[in-house]
Amino acid sequence: MKVLVTGGCGFIGSNLADFMLSRGDEVTVLDNLSRSGVKHNLEWLKGRHRKSFRFVRGDVRKDQEKLDGAVEGADAVYHTAAQVAVTTSVSDPRMDFEVNLLGTLNVLEAIRKSGGNPVLVFTSTNKVYGEMNDFPIEEADGRYDYKSLKTGNPESTPLDFHSPYGCSKGGADQYVRDYARIYGMKNVVFRMSCIYGTRQFGCVDQGWVAYFIISSILGRKLTIFGDGKQARDVLYIDDLVKAFDLATKNASKTAGQVYNIGGGPQNVMSLRELISLIEELSGKKLDYSFDKWRPGDQRIYYSDARKAKRDFSWTPSVSKRDGVTLLYEWIRENRKLFTEL
Repeated sequence: MKVLVTGGCGFIGSNLADFMLSRGDEVTVLDNLSRSGVKHNLEWLKGRHRKSFRFVRGDVRKDQEKLDGAVEGADAVYHTAAQVAVTTSVSDPRMDFEVNLLGTLNVLEAIRKSGGNPVLVFTSTNKVYGEMNDFPIEEADGRYDYKSLKTGNPESTPLDFHSPYGCSKGGADQYVRDYARIYGMKNVVFRMSCIYGTRQFGCVDQGWVAYFIISSILGRKLTIFGDGKQARDVLYIDDLVKAFDLATKNASKTAGQVYNIGGGPQNVMSLRELISLIEELSGKKLDYSFDKWRPGDQRIYYSDARKAKRDFSWTPSVSKRDGVTLLYEWIRENRKLFTEL
């Protein structure tokens, strides 16, 4: 296939590009290299694939001509370029809007004007469902849980954009859906939960699994916002890449559809549980303290991904323990990358 990955030097994008390059696809990576750590991912891709892929330094907000050229002739477009932190959206809502909503509109327009009809997979977020206050929660086994949604949150849950990030991603989510309806485009929306894995340069604002591990390995103090009992379903990056691939191959079913993509009930993990696992792997205690809750932070969220299983035979295969162990070992082996950030 001929493929475009926007944000292709980011955590998700670089793993996806590597997978497709490794099987012989023709891949164009577009990225503005603004996020900390992504230059390391670009060098990694170059080292593994030398000149077998095309890198375009461009910004989805303003480089429409570069976008148009990158989309030309593509069989699939994976739009992973994004502003990804709720906290950043609160402090700079205009930038968040421009990257997530305007940037997505620019990608959609590039595809529409191209005359082709590639599959487009858009990386949305569970934040489009907001705080889900209509679903009572309880505390069980030292973490929060839904009282009734024991198979996880389904796609039928009403949207309730919360925080500027939720609004910008939610607006983009709906544009992607509607372009499929209005223009007959083969667009697919992934409303993703917590994705983690190698090539992830997590920070205090985003990528909490990686950030906790980085803090442990480098001996840095952690701040826990809230009580640490908040929990998410975690999904290892390899499983997400498989979901991208399967959704593309099954475009006759997935086009125009929305899917909740996450680790599901079997991979739910609280912050406190992650800390315990890291302490087990490292053999030492983490240094952490608690602070007040951050706005828009759901106490519990996990995905009901059965629609993805039904439509394109996807289920997660990497357990939370195995995934965290893999990420821990990768960060430990590459700790120099993180001391330089």
